[in-house]
Formats: sequence, structure tokens, C-alpha cells
Amino acid sequence: MKYFLVKISFFILLLLLDSCVEPFSPPEVNSDVQYLVVDGFLNIGSDSSRISLSHTQNATASEAVLNETSAVITAEEENGEIYSFTEQGNGSYILPPQNFKIASKYRLHIKTKNGKEYLSDYVEVKNTPPIDSVAYRYDGRQDGVTMFVNTHDASNQTRFYRWKFEETWEYRSAFYSSLEVVDKNIISRRGEINTCWRTIKSGNILLGSTIKLSQDIIRDVPLTTVPVSSNKLYVKYSLLVKQYGLTQDAFEYWTSLAKTTEGTGSLFDPLPSQVTGNIKSTTNAKELVFGYFSASVEQKKRIFATPGLGTFPRCPMPDTLIIEDAKLTTSGTYLLNYTGTRPDSVLISSAYCADCRSQGGTTIKPSFWK
Repeated sequence: MKYFLVKISFFILLLLLDSCVEPFSPPEVNSDVQYLVVDGFLNIGSDSSRISLSHTQNATASEAVLNETSAVITAEEENGEIYSFTEQGNGSYILPPQNFKIASKYRLHIKTKNGKEYLSDYVEVKNTPPIDSVAYRYDGRQDGVTMFVNTHDASNQTRFYRWKFEETWEYRSAFYSSLEVVDKNIISRRGEINTCWRTIKSGNILLGSTIKLSQDIIRDVPLTTVPVSSNKLYVKYSLLVKQYGLTQDAFEYWTSLAKTTEGTGSLFDPLPSQVTGNIKSTTNAKELVFGYFSASVEQKKRIFATPGLGTFPRCPMPDTLIIEDAKLTTSGTYLLNYTGTRPDSVLISSAYCADCRSQGGTTIKPSFWK
């Protein structure tokens, strides 16, 4: 089966064809112009719609991405119905599920706090078939587990697909901290910090097409490979896959943008033919806007995996402190348990070795966790 697999980000856009994956590192992006970036779509299904607004920035910039806050965003139906998004902070806007009409067309309207306005073209709603399955296999060449998605549309109407995913894994700290210092007293730790869960969203956009096939069937499209060395697979791992049907215009936009950017080196080099999305500035026709507004039904499927691949976390042996000194420890030192014959000492270690939260996770178990 032939299919297209495209990975796109705001600064690095990479085209993958027929499962061929090669890293692409474009030259520096030297432009300081901060163009608007629109990320999101109108979810015609039972979940909320989310739009994120940010700005491009110089590739050498060290500061965080500049989000567009205090904007007014609406989805406008072709017959005049208007749906308003609510700001959630950090450039994120949300619209709860609505009674959208699949037969209607919709467009996105954005007005920023500095008075600029942007409109997308009206887009048709694209239905999305359910995900048939999400599977995984160990890849010895990469020493990792590759996650695959399978789907089909019996009516042969979808043809163009987009996927996102969220990976969540459970992990442990190397040592168990059973004690803590409160007001210069050593007490039993009031909350466990040995077991954590961490969730990361996919940073790429994955696209697939069956336009050259007689049947609309996607089979074993790789989404991501989880290295064994990451230890994500040691305790338990979960992958949530989200699937969207795309129009041909949306698919061609991302494909053309990837090809053109790869050929010229950066988003801001002069392009032989400027690739633009379906979102335009109504206040400045020459202003570039990055992003493509789509309307589709979101389909989801979650899997759990417990392959037991990886190793138990390793750390240097704990140090020992007498109890009086341990009562004066700083927040960066973690008490494990008492030691000695009386006991008159405690074992101590670092946050990385004794507090799983230091590795980016949370001790709150996700509601979906089995």
C-alpha cells in the first residue's frame, strides 16, 4: 500500500513518502516578523473545538513562543449562524459541542486585540470514519516500539486523513521517599512521590491519503516509534489516537507547503510560488497567515501497552545524614528512610532520584488509567 505521511511543524516541515523517513534541518530563520499562526479545527462531533493562536519567531530566539491573547474568535455558518469561542489562556480558545450541520459550510473569523481581523474561506464539513485499530510492534532496527493506525471508509468518500496522538506513560523514581521535613521536624511523607504519569501531545501533523487506491483503506500507517531507552514502555504505556477526515484542498495545502519549504530552506525565504492557507488578513492583504481552517468529525481510539521494555531507573547510592543535620536539609534534598542501629540517621537522595515529578510528570493518576 502506498500512502503519504507528512510531518509538519511551524519551523520545520518535512515530507515523508511511502514510509521513507529522513530528518530535515533547514537553515536559520532570520526573519523577526511575527506572522499569525492559527492551529485548530471545527469539531462537528461530540467534543469541543479548540483554536490556538501564536506567532512565528526567529529560529535563534530563546524566549517562549508568543501567544495571541485577548482575541475574539467565532465560527460562522454560511446561513448566518455565529458560534463564539471562549479564551482559556495562553492563546487557546475553546467552543463547546454545538448542533452543527454536516451539510453546511463554515468559516473562521478572528479579531485580535490590536484590531487586526482575519477570515478563512468557507469550508465544507468532512465526515471521518472510525479508527479500526491501533497496533504496535517491536522494531529491532530502531530498538523501539512502533505504533500503527488502521482505518477504512466503506463508502470511499474520505480519502484524505489527518492524525494526532497523545502518549501517556506510568513511571517510577529510583528511590522511595517515605520521610519529609516540616518545620524542622522529620515526619512521614504526606503524599507519595514515587509513582507518576506523564502525557505528551504529538508535535507533528500526520497526513495520509488513499487517493491512488481503489479502496479507501489505511493499513499499518506508522504514527510514532517509542525508543526502549526512553523507559516509557517499562511499566505501562498508553496512546490516544485522534483521526480527522480532510478535504483535498486541506491535504494539498500541507503537502505543497512542505515541498516548497523543503526546497527553499525556510518559511521566510522568497518562494517560487507562495504557499498560503485558507486564512487571510482583511486589514492587510499582503500579510502572511499560517494555518488552515477545517471542519470535520473527530474520531478517537486509545490503547494500553505493557511490554515491559526498558530498565528500572538507576541512581547513585543514597548518602547518609544524622537526624539533626537532616532536619536542616533544603528543598533539593529528599529523605528516604531511617537507617542505623537506633536509628540515628536517614538516607538522602536528589529530587531526580526520589521525586518522580522532577521528570515532568504528575502524581495524579489519569481518569482513564486502567
